[in-house]
Amino acid sequence: MATIHEVLEIERIEDDIFRGSTPDTFLQRTFGGQVAAQALVAAVRTVADGYIVHSLHGYFIRPGKPDIPTVYLVDRIRDGRSFATRRVTGVQGGKAIFFMSASFHVQDEGPEHQDSMPDVPFPEDLPDPTGVQGEIAAWHAREWPDWDLRSVPASSVARVPGAAAQQQIWIRYRHTLPVDPVFHVCVLTYLSDMSLLGSARVPHPHAETQGASLDHALWFLQPFRADDWLLYDQTSPAAGSGRALTQGRIFDRRGRLVAAVTQEGLMRYVRESEPRGATTAGQA
Repeated sequence: MATIHEVLEIERIEDDIFRGSTPDTFLQRTFGGQVAAQALVAAVRTVADGYIVHSLHGYFIRPGKPDIPTVYLVDRIRDGRSFATRRVTGVQGGKAIFFMSASFHVQDEGPEHQDSMPDVPFPEDLPDPTGVQGEIAAWHAREWPDWDLRSVPASSVARVPGAAAQQQIWIRYRHTLPVDPVFHVCVLTYLSDMSLLGSARVPHPHAETQGASLDHALWFLQPFRADDWLLYDQTSPAAGSGRALTQGRIFDRRGRLVAAVTQEGLMRYVRESEPRGATTAGQA
C-alpha cells in the first residue's frame, strides 16, 4: 500500500490549483482523511512562511473515486497580520466532492490550560495488532499496514460519567517521518478520520451499519510528531436519524493535548446491495 508520503503528494498545476495523488486502496470510495489531508497540503502551499494552521472545517459533499485524481482549487480569502484564511474545493469530474476552510495564525503568547490525559495503559503494554485476528484488525492490516493502532480494552477505558459511547486508541506511523512540523499536521489530518466514526458503533456492536464521513473539523493546539505515540480519546455524544456525532481529543505521550476533532458521520442500517465497510468519504 502507499506510504503517507505518497498519499500527501500533490502536483501544482497553476498558482492556486493542485492535483492529488491516487494511492492504492481497498476502499470503494476515497478515504475522507486522504481528501482532507491533500486539501490541507494545497492550502499550506499558498500561505506565507510564519503562519501555522490552527483549524480546518470540511464537508464531504460527494463520494470520491479512489482511482481518479482529485483537483484542489484554493481561494485566498484573507491574508492579515495575524491570521490567513483559505478555502479549498476538491473536484472530480467537474463536480465538487469536498469543501474546506482552513485558518492560519502567527503564533502569539497567552494564558494556557488543558484537560488531563485519561489514565489508560501505555501502548507498549497493549498487543501489536499485527497478526491479531478479527474483522477490524484484518482491515487495518490490509489498508493501513504502516500504521500501528492499539485499542485500549473496554475494561481499561477511562470512563466519563454519563458518556454514551467511548473508545480509546493509541496510534502512530511506524516509520520515521520528516522533521517538518507542517508535514506532521497534514499526517494527523489523515489519521484523524481513522476509527473515529467507530466510536459511535460501540453501544451497537451487533448492528449492521453503513458509515461515511459527512463533515470533519480539526483544531491543532500543540506541536507533535505523528511517528510517536498519540492517544486518540474518542466519544460519540449522540446518534440518530441515520447520523452519528463523534468527538476526539488527541494527546501525546507526555500528556499534552495536541489536537481536537469533531465529526458527523452517516450511520444507518445497511440497505440492500450496500455492504458494511470501513469509513469512507462522501454522502450516500
